[in-house]
Amino acid sequence: MSVTGTTAVLDRGGLGALVRVLVARGRTVVGPTVRDGAIVLAVLDSAERLPYGWGVELEAGRYRLRRRADGAAFAHSAGPQSWKNFLHPSREKLWSADRSADGTPVVTGASAEAPSYAFLGVRPCDLRAIAIQDRVLTGGAHRDGGYQERRRGAFLIAAECTEPGATCFCVSMGGGPGADAGFDLALTEVVDDAGHRFLVRVGSEAGAEVLADVPHREADDGTRDAAVAAVREAVDGMGRAMPPVSLRRLMGESLDAERWDDVAARCLTCGNCTMVCPTCFCTTTEEVTDLTGDHAERWQRWDSCFDLDFSHVHGGPVRASVRSRYRQWLTHKLGTWHDQFDSSGCVGCGRCVVWCPVGIDITEEVRALHDEAEARTKETGR
Repeated sequence: MSVTGTTAVLDRGGLGALVRVLVARGRTVVGPTVRDGAIVLAVLDSAERLPYGWGVELEAGRYRLRRRADGAAFAHSAGPQSWKNFLHPSREKLWSADRSADGTPVVTGASAEAPSYAFLGVRPCDLRAIAIQDRVLTGGAHRDGGYQERRRGAFLIAAECTEPGATCFCVSMGGGPGADAGFDLALTEVVDDAGHRFLVRVGSEAGAEVLADVPHREADDGTRDAAVAAVREAVDGMGRAMPPVSLRRLMGESLDAERWDDVAARCLTCGNCTMVCPTCFCTTTEEVTDLTGDHAERWQRWDSCFDLDFSHVHGGPVRASVRSRYRQWLTHKLGTWHDQFDSSGCVGCGRCVVWCPVGIDITEEVRALHDEAEARTKETGR
């Protein structure tokens, strides 16, 4: 008999017990916490480090913490990090080499054992981002062994969104604030006159085993109804939306659009959007040596298509202009990603909007491209 879909209720003490059970099972628990004026992801030794009573105010190029009166732990939108930081880290050693006494190089592969992660508070948009990175980094011809190892042992606890931010647009990207798949346990936080509690849904056998060790009670209709209503209201609370058109087709038909010049005049090519994006995966490699020349290491690190050297070949970069680099990023994310990985590369989390230092809004740029395409069609009749 399948346990998937089984429901229960945890109180705040039960959430603390969940973290203790995961730690006792040898898991490295990672979840949101408050640090340096933001809600960031960090290793947790206790559920008390969760951002109880903190929310966020988001706008293009703006992020601020704000105090909440209800003490909710997960009533905040996506922060500057995603789970990519742990599954596909920004810097990773691939191998090292040492010169032996007779001058022969001895190469040693990176053999550090991957942590057994438990991710607490994974937003539904980030669940979809993890699924996309799974296809990119484990499903193709060029698989990332380190990612595979870290992903294989990860235990995912989703936190459904009940209060989307002003820059969220997951619904218009085919997702939503509810978690439908890809989790071991899913939490929906409810704070009302009946108290502060979490509806729990089981998504896997592993999730059921963990829940069995955590104090909980049977789910009641009141908690279920409140949880469903909160997620339903969040669907209508998105702060942004993509235009309801085929983005893949729009990108393919907009390569010569004038709008690219407009956005290029504002873009700093800093790469912030690719760094905070939960699906961007590009990397490069670099070799470092010690002063003696007897020891060398190869490291993999994140790279960005906004970097001038990203497309550098003999003779110079293929994409030297800001226009060409921004166009490459957006048309790949929303268009040609489909050709490579059978899906869009955007989950509508809005991080690229928030963390752009000049406030470039991806939904605004796409709408402008759409409007330009519509005007061109009216003018030419095709």
